[in-house]
Amino acid sequence: MDSFEINKIIAAVLVTVLIILGIGKISDFMFHVDKPQIAAYKVEATDSDGSVSLASTESDVDISALLALGSVEHGQKVFKKCKACHSIKEGGGNNIGPKLWNVMFRPVGAVSDYKYSKALTDYKKEWNWEEMNGFLIKPSKWIKGNKMGFAGLKDEKDRASVILYLNQNGNQPKELP
Repeated sequence: MDSFEINKIIAAVLVTVLIILGIGKISDFMFHVDKPQIAAYKVEATDSDGSVSLASTESDVDISALLALGSVEHGQKVFKKCKACHSIKEGGGNNIGPKLWNVMFRPVGAVSDYKYSKALTDYKKEWNWEEMNGFLIKPSKWIKGNKMGFAGLKDEKDRASVILYLNQNGNQPKELP
């Protein structure tokens, strides 16, 4: 093969690459699609009859049955996920998140030396069994606008155990419902 043949082969490859890139750029320009702000899809589960089932709310959770699933020992193990941001010891300080000693049945956003998000300071409720359960499922959904970046505890036993563990770590643990 002489140099003229090699030049033709290289030129053909280059022209092919340029045409493919050009077609891609032109089609991007002609068929422009705006990317969504949130890269996710909302998926709703449907029952066998085709009706959409909604997530549980505070009113339809049997908190006694839920708490019966958990144990304080299991809660201590699961709470290790929370220790990265929260202190549970009596007299412990705030970390990234507020201290959780005596958190059960105190008002939401009540630790005076911690800077809460506006959503938590405006949330005028107390941490009771139902509130803590709903918050631990998905904090960002339960109290919209709070700055806690935790994904939540989906497993009922884990949630119940953490709630029992938090209840045990207080001045006077409350009686179970």
